[in-house]
Amino acid sequence: MLVRFNYTLEVLTVIAIIAFCGIFLYTSSTMGDAEFAGSDTVGSGLVAELSNTPEDEFEPLIPQWEPPSGEIESCLFALQAALGGILVGGVFGYWMGQKKKA
Repeated sequence: MLVRFNYTLEVLTVIAIIAFCGIFLYTSSTMGDAEFAGSDTVGSGLVAELSNTPEDEFEPLIPQWEPPSGEIESCLFALQAALGGILVGGVFGYWMGQKKKA
């Protein structure tokens, strides 16, 4: 018996999400106690390594502001994500409105 899916794209999306979650859980469980480093940390370490200076002495050309606590840093990141989502949603909404109007 041949089953025909009307929702092929949706089924593929669900399979991709489940596969991504499985791969993420597998890799995070096998890494043990590893912490994820940000690109600033990795980048400054590589620059310090290439310039033969200790990582403690290396400072970027543009000093970065460090928030006083992790909660403020998380709040600023969430605010940035929300503003980006509003901007992207507004652009796509405008495009959809123009498409329906035409």
